[in-house]
Amino acid sequence: MPNLLKAIQGDKVIWIVVLLLSIFSLLAVYSSTGTLAYRYQGGNTEYYMLKHFIILFLGLFLMYLAHKVKYIYYSPVFKVALIVAIPLLFITLFYGLNLNEAKRVLPLPFGLTFQTSDLAKLTLIMYLARLLTKKQNNIKDFKSAFVPIMLPVLLVVFLILPANLSTAAMLFATSVVLMYIGRVNIKYILSLMGIGIVALTIFVLVLMQLPDDRQGRLWTWKNRVENYVNGTGDNYQTEQAQIAIASGGLFGKLPGNSTQRNFLPHPYSDFIFAIIVEEYGLVGGSFVVLLYLILLFRAVVIVTKIPQTFGAFLSIGVAFSLVFQAMINMGVAVGLLPVTGQPLPLVSMGGTSIWFTSLSLGIILSVSKEIAKKQLIANHDVQTA
Repeated sequence: MPNLLKAIQGDKVIWIVVLLLSIFSLLAVYSSTGTLAYRYQGGNTEYYMLKHFIILFLGLFLMYLAHKVKYIYYSPVFKVALIVAIPLLFITLFYGLNLNEAKRVLPLPFGLTFQTSDLAKLTLIMYLARLLTKKQNNIKDFKSAFVPIMLPVLLVVFLILPANLSTAAMLFATSVVLMYIGRVNIKYILSLMGIGIVALTIFVLVLMQLPDDRQGRLWTWKNRVENYVNGTGDNYQTEQAQIAIASGGLFGKLPGNSTQRNFLPHPYSDFIFAIIVEEYGLVGGSFVVLLYLILLFRAVVIVTKIPQTFGAFLSIGVAFSLVFQAMINMGVAVGLLPVTGQPLPLVSMGGTSIWFTSLSLGIILSVSKEIAKKQLIANHDVQTA
Protein backbone atom coordinates (compact mmCIF):
# COMPACT_ATOMS: atom_id res chain seq x y z
CA MET A 1 0.00 0.00 0.00
CA PRO A 2 2.76 2.55 0.80
CA ASN A 3 4.39 1.75 -2.56
CA LEU A 4 1.07 2.37 -4.33
CA LEU A 5 0.59 5.71 -2.57
CA LYS A 6 4.13 6.65 -3.50
CA ALA A 7 3.52 5.80 -7.16
CA ILE A 8 0.35 7.93 -7.23
CA GLN A 9 1.32 11.57 -7.40
CA GLY A 10 -0.51 14.84 -7.83
CA ASP A 11 -3.54 16.20 -6.00
CA LYS A 12 -4.75 13.49 -3.60
CA VAL A 13 -8.20 15.07 -3.32
CA ILE A 14 -8.73 14.65 -7.08
CA TRP A 15 -7.67 11.01 -6.79
CA ILE A 16 -10.27 10.49 -4.05
CA VAL A 17 -12.95 12.20 -6.17
CA VAL A 18 -12.09 9.93 -9.11
CA LEU A 19 -12.22 6.82 -6.91
CA LEU A 20 -15.63 7.75 -5.46
CA LEU A 21 -17.09 8.60 -8.89
CA SER A 22 -15.78 5.26 -10.21
CA ILE A 23 -17.52 3.39 -7.39
CA PHE A 24 -20.78 5.22 -8.11
CA SER A 25 -20.29 4.40 -11.79
CA LEU A 26 -19.88 0.65 -11.24
CA LEU A 27 -22.87 0.41 -8.90
CA ALA A 28 -25.15 2.56 -11.05
CA VAL A 29 -24.23 0.88 -14.35
CA TYR A 30 -24.75 -2.59 -12.88
CA SER A 31 -28.13 -1.54 -11.51
CA SER A 32 -29.32 0.22 -14.68
CA THR A 33 -28.34 -2.35 -17.34
CA GLY A 34 -30.66 -5.16 -16.25
CA THR A 35 -33.23 -4.54 -18.98
CA LEU A 36 -30.45 -4.23 -21.55
CA ALA A 37 -28.97 -7.54 -20.40
CA TYR A 38 -32.30 -9.39 -20.71
CA ARG A 39 -32.93 -7.88 -24.12
CA TYR A 40 -29.54 -8.55 -25.73
CA GLN A 41 -27.56 -10.94 -23.49
CA GLY A 42 -30.11 -13.54 -22.47
CA GLY A 43 -30.37 -12.20 -18.94
CA ASN A 44 -26.63 -12.17 -18.26
CA THR A 45 -26.60 -9.10 -16.02
CA GLU A 46 -22.87 -9.41 -15.36
CA TYR A 47 -21.99 -8.88 -19.04
CA TYR A 48 -22.35 -5.10 -19.11
CA MET A 49 -20.95 -4.77 -15.61
CA LEU A 50 -17.79 -6.63 -16.62
CA LYS A 51 -17.48 -4.71 -19.87
CA HIS A 52 -17.87 -1.41 -18.05
CA PHE A 53 -15.39 -2.48 -15.37
CA ILE A 54 -12.76 -3.25 -18.02
CA ILE A 55 -13.34 0.08 -19.80
CA LEU A 56 -13.23 1.94 -16.48
CA PHE A 57 -10.10 0.10 -15.36
CA LEU A 58 -8.35 0.91 -18.65
CA GLY A 59 -9.44 4.51 -18.21
CA LEU A 60 -7.96 4.70 -14.71
CA PHE A 61 -4.76 3.10 -16.00
CA LEU A 62 -4.66 5.68 -18.79
CA MET A 63 -5.13 8.42 -16.20
CA TYR A 64 -2.25 6.99 -14.17
CA LEU A 65 0.03 6.95 -17.23
CA ALA A 66 -1.05 10.48 -18.21
CA HIS A 67 -0.30 11.89 -14.78
CA LYS A 68 3.24 10.45 -14.88
CA VAL A 69 4.09 12.54 -17.97
CA LYS A 70 5.17 16.13 -17.40
CA TYR A 71 2.30 18.26 -18.64
CA ILE A 72 4.40 20.54 -20.85
CA TYR A 73 5.12 17.55 -23.13
CA TYR A 74 1.43 17.39 -24.04
CA SER A 75 1.59 20.72 -25.85
CA PRO A 76 3.33 19.55 -29.06
CA VAL A 77 1.56 16.19 -28.99
CA PHE A 78 -1.93 17.73 -28.92
CA LYS A 79 -0.95 20.29 -31.53
CA VAL A 80 -0.54 17.36 -33.91
CA ALA A 81 -3.65 15.69 -32.45
CA LEU A 82 -5.77 18.70 -33.38
CA ILE A 83 -4.52 18.45 -36.97
CA VAL A 84 -5.65 14.80 -36.91
CA ALA A 85 -8.94 15.52 -35.14
CA ILE A 86 -10.23 17.96 -37.74
CA PRO A 87 -10.09 15.49 -40.69
CA LEU A 88 -11.62 12.83 -38.41
CA LEU A 89 -14.55 15.15 -37.74
CA PHE A 90 -15.01 15.52 -41.51
CA ILE A 91 -14.91 11.74 -41.97
CA THR A 92 -17.39 11.18 -39.13
CA LEU A 93 -19.73 13.83 -40.50
CA PHE A 94 -20.06 11.98 -43.81
CA TYR A 95 -19.12 8.35 -43.10
CA GLY A 96 -19.77 7.82 -39.39
CA LEU A 97 -22.31 5.38 -37.99
CA ASN A 98 -25.82 6.76 -38.31
CA LEU A 99 -27.34 6.56 -34.83
CA ASN A 100 -30.60 8.42 -34.14
CA GLU A 101 -30.22 10.47 -37.34
CA ALA A 102 -26.76 11.64 -36.27
CA LYS A 103 -23.28 10.62 -37.37
CA ARG A 104 -21.17 11.06 -34.26
CA VAL A 105 -19.01 7.95 -34.04
CA LEU A 106 -16.64 5.79 -36.03
CA PRO A 107 -16.76 1.99 -35.55
CA LEU A 108 -13.96 0.20 -33.66
CA PRO A 109 -13.24 -3.52 -33.11
CA PHE A 110 -15.02 -5.50 -30.34
CA GLY A 111 -18.23 -3.55 -30.79
CA LEU A 112 -16.73 -0.29 -29.53
CA THR A 113 -17.15 3.10 -31.13
CA PHE A 114 -14.93 6.18 -31.27
CA GLN A 115 -16.63 9.55 -30.80
CA THR A 116 -14.33 11.94 -32.62
CA SER A 117 -15.77 14.97 -30.82
CA ASP A 118 -14.19 13.65 -27.58
CA LEU A 119 -10.76 13.90 -29.18
CA ALA A 120 -11.59 17.29 -30.70
CA LYS A 121 -12.74 18.72 -27.34
CA LEU A 122 -9.55 17.86 -25.50
CA THR A 123 -7.24 18.86 -28.34
CA LEU A 124 -8.97 22.21 -28.83
CA ILE A 125 -8.74 23.05 -25.12
CA MET A 126 -5.06 22.09 -25.19
CA TYR A 127 -4.53 24.22 -28.29
CA LEU A 128 -6.21 27.22 -26.69
CA ALA A 129 -4.17 26.85 -23.50
CA ARG A 130 -0.99 26.71 -25.56
CA LEU A 131 -1.87 29.66 -27.79
CA LEU A 132 -3.15 31.85 -24.95
CA THR A 133 0.14 31.26 -23.16
CA LYS A 134 2.22 32.17 -26.21
CA LYS A 135 0.16 35.27 -27.01
CA GLN A 136 0.06 36.85 -23.54
CA ASN A 137 2.42 39.67 -24.53
CA ASN A 138 0.08 40.84 -27.31
CA ILE A 139 -3.15 39.15 -26.23
CA LYS A 140 -5.24 42.30 -26.85
CA ASP A 141 -4.25 42.48 -30.51
CA PHE A 142 -6.90 41.43 -33.02
CA LYS A 143 -4.81 40.21 -35.93
CA SER A 144 -1.90 38.50 -34.20
CA ALA A 145 -3.76 37.04 -31.19
CA PHE A 146 -7.53 36.89 -31.55
CA VAL A 147 -7.75 35.65 -35.15
CA PRO A 148 -5.41 32.63 -34.65
CA ILE A 149 -7.38 31.74 -31.50
CA MET A 150 -10.83 32.23 -33.04
CA LEU A 151 -10.47 30.33 -36.32
CA PRO A 152 -9.85 26.80 -34.99
CA VAL A 153 -12.61 27.26 -32.41
CA LEU A 154 -15.17 28.10 -35.09
CA LEU A 155 -13.92 25.32 -37.38
CA VAL A 156 -14.09 22.55 -34.76
CA VAL A 157 -17.41 23.74 -33.32
CA PHE A 158 -19.14 23.86 -36.70
CA LEU A 159 -17.83 20.44 -37.66
CA ILE A 160 -19.37 19.00 -34.48
CA LEU A 161 -22.59 21.04 -34.72
CA PRO A 162 -24.59 19.09 -37.39
CA ALA A 163 -24.58 15.86 -35.38
CA ASN A 164 -24.16 17.08 -31.82
CA LEU A 165 -25.51 20.54 -30.98
CA SER A 166 -25.04 20.20 -27.21
CA THR A 167 -21.36 19.19 -27.49
CA ALA A 168 -20.70 22.02 -29.94
CA ALA A 169 -22.39 24.53 -27.62
CA MET A 170 -20.45 23.25 -24.58
CA LEU A 171 -17.14 23.41 -26.40
CA PHE A 172 -17.90 26.92 -27.65
CA ALA A 173 -18.80 28.05 -24.11
CA THR A 174 -15.61 26.48 -22.69
CA SER A 175 -13.53 28.25 -25.35
CA VAL A 176 -15.17 31.59 -24.52
CA VAL A 177 -14.48 31.09 -20.79
CA LEU A 178 -10.84 30.22 -21.51
CA MET A 179 -10.44 33.29 -23.69
CA TYR A 180 -11.94 35.48 -20.98
CA ILE A 181 -9.56 34.02 -18.37
CA GLY A 182 -6.73 34.47 -20.88
CA ARG A 183 -7.42 38.24 -21.00
CA VAL A 184 -8.59 38.35 -24.62
CA ASN A 185 -10.26 41.68 -25.39
CA ILE A 186 -13.86 41.45 -24.20
CA LYS A 187 -15.08 43.22 -27.36
CA TYR A 188 -13.55 40.46 -29.47
CA ILE A 189 -15.10 37.76 -27.27
CA LEU A 190 -18.54 39.34 -27.62
CA SER A 191 -18.04 39.60 -31.38
CA LEU A 192 -17.13 35.89 -31.47
CA MET A 193 -20.32 35.05 -29.59
CA GLY A 194 -22.25 37.16 -32.08
CA ILE A 195 -20.61 35.36 -35.00
CA GLY A 196 -21.51 32.04 -33.41
CA ILE A 197 -25.17 32.97 -32.95
CA VAL A 198 -25.48 34.35 -36.49
CA ALA A 199 -23.76 31.31 -38.02
CA LEU A 200 -26.01 28.93 -36.05
CA THR A 201 -29.09 30.86 -37.20
CA ILE A 202 -27.99 30.69 -40.83
CA PHE A 203 -27.24 26.98 -40.48
CA VAL A 204 -30.72 26.28 -39.08
CA LEU A 205 -32.41 28.41 -41.77
CA VAL A 206 -30.54 26.51 -44.49
CA LEU A 207 -31.58 23.17 -42.99
CA MET A 208 -35.20 24.30 -42.88
CA GLN A 209 -35.14 24.83 -46.65
CA LEU A 210 -34.04 21.25 -47.30
CA PRO A 211 -36.43 18.29 -47.74
CA ASP A 212 -37.51 16.61 -44.50
CA ASP A 213 -35.31 13.55 -45.10
CA ARG A 214 -32.20 15.75 -45.35
CA GLN A 215 -32.75 17.98 -42.34
CA GLY A 216 -30.77 15.66 -40.07
CA ARG A 217 -31.08 16.55 -36.37
CA LEU A 218 -33.06 19.77 -36.91
CA TRP A 219 -36.42 18.16 -36.13
CA THR A 220 -34.99 16.58 -32.98
CA TRP A 221 -33.56 19.90 -31.74
CA LYS A 222 -36.80 21.73 -32.49
CA ASN A 223 -38.93 19.06 -30.82
CA ARG A 224 -36.82 18.94 -27.65
CA VAL A 225 -36.73 22.71 -27.23
CA GLU A 226 -40.47 23.09 -27.86
CA ASN A 227 -41.30 20.30 -25.40
CA TYR A 228 -39.09 21.90 -22.78
CA VAL A 229 -40.37 25.45 -23.25
CA ASN A 230 -44.07 24.59 -23.61
CA GLY A 231 -44.16 21.56 -21.33
CA THR A 232 -46.10 19.70 -24.02
CA GLY A 233 -45.51 16.91 -26.50
CA ASP A 234 -43.54 13.75 -25.85
CA ASN A 235 -41.73 14.35 -22.54
CA TYR A 236 -41.51 10.65 -21.74
CA GLN A 237 -37.79 10.67 -20.90
CA THR A 238 -37.90 13.64 -18.54
CA GLU A 239 -41.13 12.44 -16.92
CA GLN A 240 -39.65 9.05 -16.12
CA ALA A 241 -36.47 10.69 -14.82
CA GLN A 242 -38.50 12.97 -12.54
CA ILE A 243 -40.48 9.98 -11.25
CA ALA A 244 -37.18 8.27 -10.42
CA ILE A 245 -35.89 11.35 -8.59
CA ALA A 246 -39.16 11.94 -6.72
CA SER A 247 -39.42 8.32 -5.60
CA GLY A 248 -35.86 8.34 -4.27
CA GLY A 249 -36.73 10.52 -1.29
CA LEU A 250 -34.01 11.53 1.12
CA PHE A 251 -32.00 8.31 1.34
CA GLY A 252 -33.19 6.40 -1.74
CA LYS A 253 -34.40 2.87 -2.34
CA LEU A 254 -30.87 1.48 -1.78
CA PRO A 255 -28.55 0.00 -4.47
CA GLY A 256 -30.19 -2.29 -7.02
CA ASN A 257 -33.77 -1.37 -6.13
CA SER A 258 -34.51 1.09 -8.92
CA THR A 259 -37.82 0.55 -10.70
CA GLN A 260 -37.55 3.39 -13.23
CA ARG A 261 -34.53 1.73 -14.87
CA ASN A 262 -37.13 -0.46 -16.61
CA PHE A 263 -38.87 2.57 -18.13
CA LEU A 264 -36.14 5.16 -18.70
CA PRO A 265 -34.43 5.19 -22.12
CA HIS A 266 -30.66 5.01 -21.63
CA PRO A 267 -30.69 4.85 -17.80
CA TYR A 268 -27.03 3.79 -17.91
CA SER A 269 -25.83 6.89 -19.79
CA ASP A 270 -27.93 10.01 -20.43
CA PHE A 271 -30.14 9.55 -17.34
CA ILE A 272 -27.84 7.71 -14.97
CA PHE A 273 -28.04 10.57 -12.46
CA ALA A 274 -31.79 9.92 -12.09
CA ILE A 275 -31.03 6.29 -11.21
CA ILE A 276 -28.41 7.42 -8.68
CA VAL A 277 -30.92 9.74 -6.97
CA GLU A 278 -33.61 7.02 -7.02
CA GLU A 279 -31.32 4.49 -5.33
CA TYR A 280 -29.25 6.78 -3.09
CA GLY A 281 -31.73 9.58 -2.53
CA LEU A 282 -31.21 13.30 -2.29
CA VAL A 283 -28.21 12.67 -0.05
CA GLY A 284 -26.49 10.48 -2.65
CA GLY A 285 -27.33 12.81 -5.54
CA SER A 286 -26.08 15.85 -3.63
CA PHE A 287 -22.87 14.00 -2.82
CA VAL A 288 -22.24 13.34 -6.53
CA VAL A 289 -22.82 17.04 -7.29
CA LEU A 290 -20.41 17.92 -4.49
CA LEU A 291 -17.72 15.65 -5.97
CA TYR A 292 -17.79 17.54 -9.27
CA LEU A 293 -17.71 20.89 -7.48
CA ILE A 294 -14.70 19.71 -5.47
CA LEU A 295 -12.99 18.77 -8.74
CA LEU A 296 -13.54 22.29 -10.08
CA PHE A 297 -12.40 23.83 -6.80
CA ARG A 298 -9.18 21.79 -6.81
CA ALA A 299 -8.53 22.94 -10.38
CA VAL A 300 -8.89 26.55 -9.23
CA VAL A 301 -6.44 25.83 -6.40
CA ILE A 302 -3.97 24.46 -8.97
CA VAL A 303 -4.37 27.65 -11.03
CA THR A 304 -3.47 29.79 -8.02
CA LYS A 305 -0.35 27.75 -7.25
CA ILE A 306 1.14 26.79 -10.60
CA PRO A 307 3.66 29.42 -11.79
CA GLN A 308 3.43 28.49 -15.48
CA THR A 309 0.55 30.09 -17.40
CA PHE A 310 0.13 27.07 -19.68
CA GLY A 311 -0.53 24.75 -16.75
CA ALA A 312 -3.08 27.16 -15.31
CA PHE A 313 -5.02 27.52 -18.58
CA LEU A 314 -4.86 23.78 -19.15
CA SER A 315 -6.15 22.81 -15.70
CA ILE A 316 -9.05 25.25 -15.57
CA GLY A 317 -10.04 24.61 -19.21
CA VAL A 318 -10.19 20.82 -18.83
CA ALA A 319 -11.83 20.92 -15.39
CA PHE A 320 -14.44 23.47 -16.47
CA SER A 321 -15.31 21.36 -19.52
CA LEU A 322 -15.83 18.20 -17.44
CA VAL A 323 -17.81 19.88 -14.66
CA PHE A 324 -19.89 21.88 -17.15
CA GLN A 325 -20.80 18.65 -18.92
CA ALA A 326 -21.69 17.03 -15.59
CA MET A 327 -23.95 19.92 -14.63
CA ILE A 328 -25.73 19.74 -18.00
CA ASN A 329 -26.30 15.98 -17.62
CA MET A 330 -27.69 16.44 -14.10
CA GLY A 331 -29.72 19.47 -15.18
CA VAL A 332 -31.41 17.37 -17.86
CA ALA A 333 -32.17 14.59 -15.35
CA VAL A 334 -33.92 16.96 -12.93
CA GLY A 335 -35.79 18.79 -15.71
CA LEU A 336 -33.89 22.08 -15.62
CA LEU A 337 -32.63 21.68 -19.20
CA PRO A 338 -33.95 20.08 -22.41
CA VAL A 339 -32.63 16.63 -23.28
CA THR A 340 -29.08 16.85 -24.67
CA GLY A 341 -27.66 13.32 -24.70
CA GLN A 342 -24.55 14.29 -22.72
CA PRO A 343 -23.09 11.48 -20.54
CA LEU A 344 -22.13 12.04 -16.90
CA PRO A 345 -18.29 12.17 -16.97
CA LEU A 346 -16.62 9.06 -15.50
CA VAL A 347 -20.01 7.71 -14.35
CA SER A 348 -22.11 6.95 -17.45
CA MET A 349 -21.43 3.74 -19.32
CA GLY A 350 -19.27 4.38 -22.37
CA GLY A 351 -16.01 3.72 -24.15
CA THR A 352 -14.02 6.59 -25.57
CA SER A 353 -15.91 9.11 -23.41
CA ILE A 354 -14.55 7.45 -20.25
CA TRP A 355 -11.06 7.18 -21.72
CA PHE A 356 -10.88 10.82 -22.76
CA THR A 357 -12.31 11.88 -19.40
CA SER A 358 -9.60 9.81 -17.70
CA LEU A 359 -6.93 11.32 -19.92
CA SER A 360 -8.22 14.80 -19.09
CA LEU A 361 -8.08 14.08 -15.36
CA GLY A 362 -4.59 12.62 -15.77
CA ILE A 363 -3.44 15.86 -17.38
CA ILE A 364 -4.86 17.90 -14.47
CA LEU A 365 -3.04 15.58 -12.05
CA SER A 366 0.16 16.02 -14.05
CA VAL A 367 -0.07 19.78 -13.54
CA SER A 368 -0.75 19.37 -9.82
CA LYS A 369 2.21 16.99 -9.55
CA GLU A 370 4.56 19.77 -10.64
CA ILE A 371 3.25 21.97 -7.81
CA ALA A 372 4.09 19.28 -5.28
CA LYS A 373 7.58 18.89 -6.77
CA LYS A 374 8.27 22.62 -6.56
CA GLN A 375 7.08 22.68 -2.95
CA LEU A 376 9.44 19.82 -2.07
CA ILE A 377 12.35 21.64 -3.72
CA ALA A 378 11.46 24.86 -1.89
CA ASN A 379 11.26 23.01 1.46
CA HIS A 380 14.59 21.34 0.78
CA ASP A 381 16.21 24.68 -0.02
CA VAL A 382 14.88 26.15 3.22
CA GLN A 383 16.19 23.22 5.27
CA THR A 384 19.64 23.35 3.70
CA ALA A 385 19.94 27.15 3.94
